[in-house]
Amino acid sequence: MAASILHPLDKTSAGLAFILGLMAILGALGSQFIGGLTPCELCLEQRLAYYWGLPILLVVLLTWNRLPLTVWYIAMAIVAAIFVWGAYMGIFHAGVEWGFWPGPTACTGIGESMDFDALSNLTPVIGCDVVQFRFLGISLAGYNALVSVAVVALLGISIAAQMRHRRG
Repeated sequence: MAASILHPLDKTSAGLAFILGLMAILGALGSQFIGGLTPCELCLEQRLAYYWGLPILLVVLLTWNRLPLTVWYIAMAIVAAIFVWGAYMGIFHAGVEWGFWPGPTACTGIGESMDFDALSNLTPVIGCDVVQFRFLGISLAGYNALVSVAVVALLGISIAAQMRHRRG
């Protein structure tokens, strides 16, 4: 299978998607390890889109004109689908924070079967409905949803540009 020559707009928008996603996950990790915010269960789940999607996108970017076109389309679709799921998780979490629907039971705190003597050894449990930081009225979960939608849009631009380029 021969490698394809992809349109420059494809790589520009895909590269911007990667940079935006990388900045978002680095910001989340920085807010945890430098800023002292404690992520809840849903916060940690939202990061999975970045942990799975960005490495795949990086491989696509590094092998840009060496990938067969079919493989390129499949990889881009997988990354887009991962970030659609990430957007859903961000929207779901923001809805939990606003009280629109209940969060998972893992986010409710301490269970009855817990040994209370061991509490001093545990990291703090933060409820998924607790907002630790807002900027312009939007929580970090809300920003995650916005970033994930932007990543999907940029990947969509890349795919659409390639499709237009292939049609002539």
